[in-house]
Amino acid sequence: MPINSFENYPMSWKPSIDKRDKPIYQTLARQLEQDVLDGVLLPGTKLPPQRELADYLDLNLSTISKAFKVCELKGLVSASVGSGTFVSYDALSNAYLLEDTKPKHLIEMGATLPDDASYEPLMLQLKTMLQESDYERWFGYGRAGESLWQKDAAVKLMRRGGFETTVDHILFANGGQNAIAAALASLCKPGDRIGVDHHTYPGLKTVAAMLSVQIVPIRSEYYQLSPESFEHACKNENIKGIYIIPDYHNPTASFMSVENREKIAAIAKKYNQFVIEDASYHLLSNNPLPAVASFAPDQVIYISSLSKSFAPGLRLAYVAVPKQFKEPLSKALYNLNITVSPLLAELTARMIVSNQFETLVESHREQNIRRNKLADEYLSDYTCVGDETGIFRWLLLPGKLTGTEFEALAAQNGVQVYAAERFVVGNSCPDRAVRISVCAPESMEELKLGLVILKRLLETPI
Repeated sequence: MPINSFENYPMSWKPSIDKRDKPIYQTLARQLEQDVLDGVLLPGTKLPPQRELADYLDLNLSTISKAFKVCELKGLVSASVGSGTFVSYDALSNAYLLEDTKPKHLIEMGATLPDDASYEPLMLQLKTMLQESDYERWFGYGRAGESLWQKDAAVKLMRRGGFETTVDHILFANGGQNAIAAALASLCKPGDRIGVDHHTYPGLKTVAAMLSVQIVPIRSEYYQLSPESFEHACKNENIKGIYIIPDYHNPTASFMSVENREKIAAIAKKYNQFVIEDASYHLLSNNPLPAVASFAPDQVIYISSLSKSFAPGLRLAYVAVPKQFKEPLSKALYNLNITVSPLLAELTARMIVSNQFETLVESHREQNIRRNKLADEYLSDYTCVGDETGIFRWLLLPGKLTGTEFEALAAQNGVQVYAAERFVVGNSCPDRAVRISVCAPESMEELKLGLVILKRLLETPI
């Protein structure tokens, strides 16, 4: 029997379970999950201390701990040392942002898509390749030992993005998401913990959940991951590494200062932490800042994806890997892919070596600037974080409107945007904000119409 009486005791959760349903910890975990789904437990709710709950249910403390761990690995709850366990703010959010079909009757301002300026040059280069007498080689298996000049192209592209490396560090992946999955699969075991920003790329969240890797929010200051908080997490949160997006951070569109990059790198070296540096957006800047990998090349896995600077359909990413991680990451990529497409690898390398990629990137940048000027014109009365060369903005909402409420309201009025709740991590409180993709609309006219609708909604009292 419980030691204490709980009749008038203010517990945030008083589950009722059938103890005949074994194992009990799974029964309790299912009840917690159902209560979250049913709205009995709201995001941000602090759960009772485990000892208290064990006393209330007359169960062993280990049973409660195992149930909480199951829910933590599912992303339903988040625990931090000294603070307790909370229902995650993103427990009910959908982190899978790219839908099976394009939203009908909606102006797409949710997905981070570049404009289509690069499609024609890619098509012309592809036509040239397919007219060559030995075109059939593009349709076989690619082998790493046959792609040295393509690795030279990767080094050249990374140099343009702010990181100097050599061909012996280069691996190929089928896109940035694929590289992130391989990195986590090779460096982490189920239950391992990695640090991330309070709001982070949803693809990292979905991969971590699939691999049962826990993501731990690290406090930010002015939308930059705090080096001091990173060091605190190294000491107290038992993390193995961190995931960062230093340039055009997704979703907050912020930049990490050079000073903070150096500090993050120094801490990673001090505590032997791995760093996954997502450089998906580095090429959008005319004068990119030095990569974090520049300051800690032995700790940082640097991922240069091509979906935002070339075209989303080029499912290719270049990965610069420290020697200590290269063998396990190479094996993970092999097990996930066998190989990347020789056709796409050759096409991309030719665009880089011929310097056509500079023209493509500049074309994207000019289009981004035009579109961001339009966004500034219509959203000038609101805080809309982002650089003029970026492809998305972080719109802070007025009043008490939440991101989820505004996302639903915008969809009802014909515009797709994504709420902060989709990006938030664990028990971090989400910004009252939405991410707006300025390059996703198919034309300037469609972008203008979408901005007109959003402005009207922002001006209308809720």
